[in-house]
Amino acid sequence: MTPKSGVFLGGSCVAAIAAVGSVFELSSGNPQLGGLTTGIILAISVPLTAIFFYTAVLDTKANQK
Repeated sequence: MTPKSGVFLGGSCVAAIAAVGSVFELSSGNPQLGGLTTGIILAISVPLTAIFFYTAVLDTKANQK
């Protein structure tokens, strides 16, 4: 694993936490940031989680010996 892969994995974790938090906020019925803002955060963080994870896996595979 390279430092670049670690950064991508870290980004994936942060985005996944944001997605889960957004789901909980929206399901509570009264999101603190408002429904629109929380929905936007959810809509951005879900694809970012997948993209960052996929990029980290590709980078790790490319740098294996």
